[in-house]
Amino acid sequence: MKHDYTSVKNIYIICGKTDMRKGIDGLATLIQDSFELDPYGDSIFLFSGWSKDRYKCLYFDGDGFAMLYKRKRKIIPTCQPDGDRVII
Repeated sequence: MKHDYTSVKNIYIICGKTDMRKGIDGLATLIQDSFELDPYGDSIFLFSGWSKDRYKCLYFDGDGFAMLYKRKRKIIPTCQPDGDRVII
């Protein structure tokens, strides 16, 4: 599966501690219920886990959801909300 993500309208970084056991349906429900956003829109959603070394990315490509899971070797700095933007 190869897709050009450079034309995606929105990228949302969900700060906090997401339960990384959640799958596609659980994350899509979280997006709808907690953030009142449309998971079926032209957006990428990034989630981090409790230990900040695991990340999930959720994207709807028009045909179905794609989910990417990344586990880092080193822990990177946590994200800090700053008004309208997020500093990583």
